[in-house]
Amino acid sequence: MSARVIAPRNRGFLYLDSHPGGCQQLVADMWQAVPHPAPAPEDQERPVALVLGSSAGYGLAATIAGLKRAGIRGIGVCFEKAPTERRSATAGWYRTAATAHLARQAGADMTWLNGDAFSDVMKDQVADLLAQRYGGRLDYLIYSVAAPRRTDPDTGTAYASVLKPIGKAHRTKTLVFEDGAPLIREVETDPAEGDDIEQTVAVMGGADWERWIDHLADRGLLADGFTTAALSYIGSPLTAAIYRQGTIGAAKGHLEATARTLNERLDKLIGGRAVTSVNGAAVTQSSTAIPSIALYIGLLRGVLGEALVPPIGQLTDLWDQLTGTTPLVLDDDGRVRLDTWELTEDVQAAVADRWHQATTERISDLADLDWFHAEVQRLYGFSVPGIDYNAAVETEIPWPTT
Repeated sequence: MSARVIAPRNRGFLYLDSHPGGCQQLVADMWQAVPHPAPAPEDQERPVALVLGSSAGYGLAATIAGLKRAGIRGIGVCFEKAPTERRSATAGWYRTAATAHLARQAGADMTWLNGDAFSDVMKDQVADLLAQRYGGRLDYLIYSVAAPRRTDPDTGTAYASVLKPIGKAHRTKTLVFEDGAPLIREVETDPAEGDDIEQTVAVMGGADWERWIDHLADRGLLADGFTTAALSYIGSPLTAAIYRQGTIGAAKGHLEATARTLNERLDKLIGGRAVTSVNGAAVTQSSTAIPSIALYIGLLRGVLGEALVPPIGQLTDLWDQLTGTTPLVLDDDGRVRLDTWELTEDVQAAVADRWHQATTERISDLADLDWFHAEVQRLYGFSVPGIDYNAAVETEIPWPTT
C-alpha cells in the first residue's frame, strides 16, 4: 500500500503532486454537470470516437461529455506519468482512472492509451484497436493535443513551441502569487526570431491532426459521415499580442486552415467534415503558463461570475452540434464558436476597464482571485469541496484496463 497525506506543494502555478481523491471528485462533478441525452432506440449502436488529449482541460471535458451526452465508445489518448515512490502520478493519470470508472458504470466500451499522440507508433496502435475492437470504423475524432514539443515521424526533426509576440517585443500586465499574495507585475516578452514561428506551427498547428486523418483514412477506418473537430482559441484583444497575434496564434491559424482543407477532402471522400471549435477562456495547465492570461481570466470571472461557461458546458454544446441534437452553427471561417459569451462587446469593455485599473493594491476588488486560485489548485486535485486533505490517500492507482 502507498497511502499517504498529500499536501499541495507548488512553484508558482505548477504543483509537484496531485491528489487522487480530489481528481476523482472533480471528474464526478463534471459528469454530473452533463445533462442526460434523450432516450435512444435500444438497437441504436453507440458511435465510435477517438479523443486525442483526453486527460486534461477541454480534451477531458470532450471525453466526459461525449460519454454521457453523446453515448460514445472508443479510445482516449493522453500522455501521463505513473506514480513513483517519491511522487504521485500526474493529475491526468488519476482523472483518466476516474473517467474510466464512470464509463464502465455507464456501459461504455472505452479504452485509454498512454503515450505520445504525435508518434506513428500510437497512430498504428489506435488504428489496430479500431479495426480489432470497434468494428473497423470511426465516427468522430476530437483533437485536443497541447504539448511543448513534437518530433516529426517522417524526418525525426524535433520542434519546440514558444510563446512570443511577432514583430516586436510586448510588454503586458500579468498576475502572479508570491507566498500566496497576489501581485500585478509588468513583464516584457521578446519577439519571435529565427524559425520560432515555424517551430511553433510545427508543434501546435494542424500537421499532426492531418496526419491522424491521413493515417486512419489509409487504413479505411473512417465511417461514412465521419466528423472531426480540433479545439482552438481566439481570446480577447487584451491578450491578442501574446496569443492570437503571436506565435501560438500563427499555429491556431494553421490549425484552422487545415480544417478547411480537411473538410473539402472528407466531404468528397466519405461525406465527412472537419471543423475547428473555438472555445472560451478557462483555467488550464496550458493557459496559466501564458503571460497575461491568468490576469485576464481572473478579471473575466470578476465580471461574469457564475455566467462564465466552464469547459464541460462548452463541450456538451459541441457534442450536441456534432451529433445533430442541435444545429451545427459555423462562422464565416467554418468554425464552431463556443466563445460568444466571452467576446460580447459589453463583457470585453467591462474586462478592459478592470484591466486598466489593475494594480497589486486593487486587484482583489477587480478579479475573482479566490475562484482563480482555487481553480489552479483543482487542476491538481486540491481545493475540491468534500475532500479531507488531512487523511491519507492511496496514490498507487492503476492505469485503467478493459
